Amino acid sequence: MNGILDNYFALDSSALQAKNKRLELISENIANTSTPGFQARDLDFGEFIESAQNQNSERSTTTHPDHIDLGNDDLTFEKSITFHQPLTTSIDGNTVEMSVEQAQFGKASTDYQATLQFLEGRISGVKKALRAD
Repeated sequence: MNGILDNYFALDSSALQAKNKRLELISENIANTSTPGFQARDLDFGEFIESAQNQNSERSTTTHPDHIDLGNDDLTFEKSITFHQPLTTSIDGNTVEMSVEQAQFGKASTDYQATLQFLEGRISGVKKALRAD
């Protein structure tokens, strides 16, 4: 039963981790607005989800409690991180544009909240099924 639920929630978990990582990257960009040479970064969500799905499908599963699980639960973000191309160039080489970052942060936080609500709905559905309501 545990494996079934893991598979059922795997993509939701990956999406939530990606949305969280994107919020972290945007926050770092905002924090480094005045840092000379800082390169603004973002997360390519489509690339990350594709990578996470491939990683989930490659995980090994154990068939006996004494077997060692070789699956790796750590999702990697390195391949999915991209750099911004600024709309206007900066003398100091910093590519952070505060208005762009603030707009992206607002959208990213809304996306994160929507993903949480979707996950809560799935959990509620499983609870109802288990209670046989």
